[in-house]
Amino acid sequence: MLALGWSFWCILLSLHMPLHGLEIFEHDSHKVICSQGLSKCKMKDEMPVNPSKNTVDVQTLKPDFKLCCTNKTACALCLVIDIEFNIDPDEDTEDQGSSGSEMEEYREDKITSQGSLTVCYCTEASMPKCKKVVFTVNNEALTQQNQLKISVVITQSDGFPFEISLIVRSSSITERVAAPSFNEVCSQELQKTLPECQVPKFTFAVNSKMNQVELQLEDGNKIPPSMCIQYEQKGRCQSWNRMTIPLYSVTRCMCLQLWYEDGQRSTRSLQCPFNKSDSLNESQKNIWENITVSKPHVQMTSFGEMLSWNVSAPCRLDGKVWLLKKHSRSRSAFSQQLENGTAWKQNIKGLWVNTFVFENVPLRPLPCLMMRVKGMEHDLGPFCFDDNAGRWRWSLLATAVMLLAFITVLLLWSFHKSIKGWVWSWQHGGIVKIGKMRHVVLLSPPDVDDATSKLVCQIGSNLSDKGFSVSVDQWSRREQCNWGPLPWLHSQLLELNSLGGRVLLVLTRRALERTEEWMHWNKDIINESMGNKENDLPKLWSPYSDLFTASLSLIQADKLLDRAGKRFVLVKFDSHPRETHTRDRCLPELLQGLPLFSLPSQNQSLLAELTVTKTERGSYGGR
Repeated sequence: MLALGWSFWCILLSLHMPLHGLEIFEHDSHKVICSQGLSKCKMKDEMPVNPSKNTVDVQTLKPDFKLCCTNKTACALCLVIDIEFNIDPDEDTEDQGSSGSEMEEYREDKITSQGSLTVCYCTEASMPKCKKVVFTVNNEALTQQNQLKISVVITQSDGFPFEISLIVRSSSITERVAAPSFNEVCSQELQKTLPECQVPKFTFAVNSKMNQVELQLEDGNKIPPSMCIQYEQKGRCQSWNRMTIPLYSVTRCMCLQLWYEDGQRSTRSLQCPFNKSDSLNESQKNIWENITVSKPHVQMTSFGEMLSWNVSAPCRLDGKVWLLKKHSRSRSAFSQQLENGTAWKQNIKGLWVNTFVFENVPLRPLPCLMMRVKGMEHDLGPFCFDDNAGRWRWSLLATAVMLLAFITVLLLWSFHKSIKGWVWSWQHGGIVKIGKMRHVVLLSPPDVDDATSKLVCQIGSNLSDKGFSVSVDQWSRREQCNWGPLPWLHSQLLELNSLGGRVLLVLTRRALERTEEWMHWNKDIINESMGNKENDLPKLWSPYSDLFTASLSLIQADKLLDRAGKRFVLVKFDSHPRETHTRDRCLPELLQGLPLFSLPSQNQSLLAELTVTKTERGSYGGR
């Protein structure tokens, strides 16, 4: 039950605990230090389940963590508990009628007496550990207040952990104590006494031939430490993985952080070896050569015009800045101090930037900036900038006018193209609206030669580039061999009906002759079927022998339904004027009435025919 009560107290009192300054305490092992009047002090472990009651009256309990060392080496954190208590030397000394010899023996026994006390400690998540201290009290040596003191030193093999929180209790007194953090311990010049606090230290040497600074470790550790470089002690530290530093980047405010990565906690050493004026001449020179002044920023406020500059440098600077009239050496009344203070801010490039603002400054002409940096023999500047604000405004206006003119021309061209399309559509049968790019089936003439075949393929490629879905018979020879000409053509017509589009039939002299022959042959077949067998002509070809012949059959069927012009379009080439008829009435009767276009002179008209859909005088959609 006592152990459970102790656990409850440990959890209840595990609050934020004050930290104390760390002291070095010499010790060998567990130890008890007794004050005057006490002797034969011994300490032993005590079971926390049933700890012994104290035989003394504990007044104060002061636990604290100290650095326990042996000969100031092999140090570790230990717990030191100072206990003050009272003893009444006259307690139980009343005479109860004893004889004289018995009284004498009693007085001798009362010169010394035995005493003990128990102290326990625990964390919030552990069972308490207890120590019992047994001692002998010399009653004659007691002071008038009868107050004695014992210091209990408790150690562990590897020392107490950093930042551990303990609850310490003796009798009815309970105190709490927290161990210092790792950084607090190692920041107290204890690197040599505590192994965890050892940090790498280095010296440097300048290699003029290589234009670099070489770092050399003092402890002789062969494992290179981790390192980062920062400008100013409060600057951002950027990782660095080499033991050499380019000479041009070394400045007086450059600092290096070094530490060992051993998988455990490790402290960092911050060293700024170049901040002494005589350590490296280049460190100051590199600052002066990298001072930059930005272009001034003009801003209008309710109090007038405000002018601001940004000055950047690797380190924060001390000095003075002032304004100077352009083309003049006379100093104006506008000046500010350049101080190495909080006004400097580090940017993403690692440079320190300070902004100087001057109010109510005459801006015509724009003044120049002069700078005097502490340590430099001469002033920096003048930093002058041309006043291009007015010129920039005129350039912006001219650019806007040119852009507006370009947009106007573009819109007029678009309107002209649309109006031209509307006029053409009205001339071809009514008001039209532009439709989406549709499917086109391109059929070659019979017995096509190489030149005509090339022109047909060129038409297909051009239409495909314009966004049409194009099927050319010459590109689908394999499907035609597998299915046959007429089934392939029917499949294309089904796709044409679903997507909308037209069939382009290319005309040549041979195509017109074949059309005449097909019409004559078809007429004889009709006469034969009606019983008229005057001429026994041989069958020259099957109506399904090629796509051109199959298309003639479809055109004839569509003409009977009065829809041939809605699906079929005729095209001819300008390069063959003698091979084709130029007028619709000169075409074979089967092809008369179909739209006819001459390429390439009528390319635009053909594209319009393929992309428009009539809205008033009929519809060009396929069924």
